[in-house]
Amino acid sequence: MMRKVRILRKRIFLIPVDVFIVGLSFCLAHLVRFEGAVPPEFRDSFLTGLAVVLLVKPGVFFVSGFYRRLWRYASIYDVIQVLKAVSIASVISTLLTLTLTYFQGYSRSILFLDWLFLSVLLLVRSLAWRLAREARYGQTDEADRTLILGAGASGRMLLQETRRGPLGMQILGFLDDNPSKAGVSILGAPVLGGISELRQMVGRYRVERVVIALPSQSAKRIRESIFLCRELGVRVQRLPAIEDMLQSGEPAMQVRDVDLEDLLGREPVRIDMDGIRRYITGKRVLVTGAGGSIGSEICRQLAHFDPRKIILFDNAETPLFHIEQELSGAHPRLPLSAVLGDIRFRARVDAIFDEHAPQVVFHAAAFKHVPMLEKNPAEAVNNNVRGTQIVAEAADRTGVEHFVMISTDKAVNPTNVMGASKRVAELAVQSLARRSRTHFVTVRFGNVLGSNGSVIPIFREQIRKGGPVTVTHPDVTRFFMTIPEATQLVLQAGSMGRGGEIFLLDMGEPVKIQTLAEELIRLCGFVPHEDIKIVFTGLRPGEKLFEELLLDGEGVVKTAHEKIRVARSMEVDAAALSKALEALYASARAMDLPAVRAGLQALVPEFSFPGHPRQAKIICHPSVSASNQ
Repeated sequence: MMRKVRILRKRIFLIPVDVFIVGLSFCLAHLVRFEGAVPPEFRDSFLTGLAVVLLVKPGVFFVSGFYRRLWRYASIYDVIQVLKAVSIASVISTLLTLTLTYFQGYSRSILFLDWLFLSVLLLVRSLAWRLAREARYGQTDEADRTLILGAGASGRMLLQETRRGPLGMQILGFLDDNPSKAGVSILGAPVLGGISELRQMVGRYRVERVVIALPSQSAKRIRESIFLCRELGVRVQRLPAIEDMLQSGEPAMQVRDVDLEDLLGREPVRIDMDGIRRYITGKRVLVTGAGGSIGSEICRQLAHFDPRKIILFDNAETPLFHIEQELSGAHPRLPLSAVLGDIRFRARVDAIFDEHAPQVVFHAAAFKHVPMLEKNPAEAVNNNVRGTQIVAEAADRTGVEHFVMISTDKAVNPTNVMGASKRVAELAVQSLARRSRTHFVTVRFGNVLGSNGSVIPIFREQIRKGGPVTVTHPDVTRFFMTIPEATQLVLQAGSMGRGGEIFLLDMGEPVKIQTLAEELIRLCGFVPHEDIKIVFTGLRPGEKLFEELLLDGEGVVKTAHEKIRVARSMEVDAAALSKALEALYASARAMDLPAVRAGLQALVPEFSFPGHPRQAKIICHPSVSASNQ
């Protein structure tokens, strides 16, 4: 409402202009009809009609929302609405005039002529502002000489936008690989060639900026274009997909500089929305670790699927407060319950399940920092293993329909306590799944960009301080994906699970951490190794050069989703597992750290650390059959 009021205030000066136009068109209609002079017998009806149109027509325009239209974004729809408003105003004023003059002394042709003149004058008035802006901003000496990669809908919208406002771009033309567009002109801008000719076109036309408007192009092709622009010293930007621009609610185009997500080259995620709705919509959903990077994004994504209620469960008060406030503001009608508590306290967890009766659980709560957990293995066991078991058993006891555990690639052949603890948690969940009605599944993936404590925020802070940026080893590589992408695939995997599966997300190609650091330095406007130094500090305890997603013997089965695979089910000796877990918990309670590590290795024989090579499997072995997916 306030926005509408502000718009009306900005356009209030148009009302007297339109009053003048209404009077002018009415007079012109009479002068044309009577060839320059109104006869005496028509003067009374003329004066009466003039008074009526001056009062009625501006009022009709105001009520119809005429002054809330942004003509810099005008379309055929807006022209039709103007003609409709003029028609309604003309009919009302004519009927009122005829009534006041007792149907005497009024020519019927006046109605058509007045409608015609008024329509033309109002459209000219409305379009004049747009034409003036386009003439002013379309081509300026200060604007960057710009090429648009992609002559589709996004590229055309960008060209139109540059002619409506000062975006600082002088569009030279398009590059597009579609043969049917070769040599054509789009809104006056030529398609100069294919994207493969980018290098030649930059030199030929002295290009200063390139905007990528290729929502359907492969991530690899986009990444190659970005690196070529970097090599040529040209500023490169991206345009979001049209659906993203429409969702933003802003008419202006959100041209942005490229970021790490573009450089990683992740392909867009295809999501089966109906599949997710079937197990989320109308359900009570509990998210543990709701204040964390992954947990909070799960909550944001869930809110779009109309759950009956979201229970936000975390032991960190401030992050829990922030995500509750964010969701309350964005989805005021969505029932929320922010619950402070610790997954390690069985009584608290049981009370939460009994009170809120969740039907779906996303278990994202975990300790995850490798060096920290190397120093605190007992806490890793108590939180990541025992806490997971407590939440899973509560879900089983209360008849939860779906339970999705978030795991990590560090659980595969772990060399650190964090990975070993997550692998034991996977085993506990798989074991429970075999005797429970709840669909327990695990989703395993690698690093996510920008998560709390990840390398990206650390690198940004180091760059802000002037460096150096610290990398453990020049060859260390990791899998990366964005937080929204990982979360969407987690929701998708949850809809596919039937119980006991470990889903593996397609992490794409591994990325060298050194390359990541160099690109982030460039994105911040510096030259790596010159402006900002990179220092190699050596691998930390428990850290590997390369991460894996699959254990030997697990195998892999494809699913209906191209970015989700499922590991072959592992047979778990439930009795041996239970006995080993109790021994592990006893060691953690006693703070016997060597015994904790030994207990982890007893459960995860592939867990190796200095002085303790990998052991033979005694708790689990590969199942003969594939997963029950």
